[in-house]
Amino acid sequence: MGHEPKNVKTITDSYPQLLSLAVHEFRTPASVVGGYLRMLQRDTESPLSERQRKMIDEAEKSCVRLVALIAELSELSKLDAGEVTLARQSLDVFALVAEVAELVQEAKDREVRLEVRGQKGGATITGDIARLRTAFDAIFRAILREKAGPATVIADRRVETREGRSAALFVVAEEASVQAAYDRERGPFDEKRGGMGLALPLARRVIEGHGGEIWSPAADGENDPLARGSVIVALPIG
Repeated sequence: MGHEPKNVKTITDSYPQLLSLAVHEFRTPASVVGGYLRMLQRDTESPLSERQRKMIDEAEKSCVRLVALIAELSELSKLDAGEVTLARQSLDVFALVAEVAELVQEAKDREVRLEVRGQKGGATITGDIARLRTAFDAIFRAILREKAGPATVIADRRVETREGRSAALFVVAEEASVQAAYDRERGPFDEKRGGMGLALPLARRVIEGHGGEIWSPAADGENDPLARGSVIVALPIG
């Protein structure tokens, strides 16, 4: 009673190895295809027609995207296998949130703006700056992609203390919904979003690797825009 079935444990144990094997098998053919496409682009002996060049350029872009996905899959397998050691650098979570938000370009063409508000500093942790920067970028882009525009999305920074433990939080939601997103019961953050590759599963693992949490407001019925279009991230401080 209460014991995990042996076959479930075997599957769990073999999962990182399966991902690692998939990365190895995908990486070689993707590199070969990309190499040949670049050779065709630079071929001066047999000039391409405009139509051919267009098709090869698009194929090369897709190949670059495929290689990026393979790299993300590799990082995912290493994180799950415990083969990644997170860097230990002193950083201020709130300052990093502002830095990343300043560089996010997602949805500006739809007049969707991202603004950072709340506490500016005082949320020092020891962590992996590079990986956290990438994780925050993915989270911001995921939420901004949900907005048709025009709209203003706020990343609201605050410190929460419960049972003597403090955490640096940032709530990402539309301007009028920040407090509602924070006050609602916790629900899962949907990391299976098209067009994001594996950026969100990676972001969750990085945040959890720092002892943090990521969630969305619990959904109130199907297609609840608050649940889909908001996220809260918490990282322990102190």
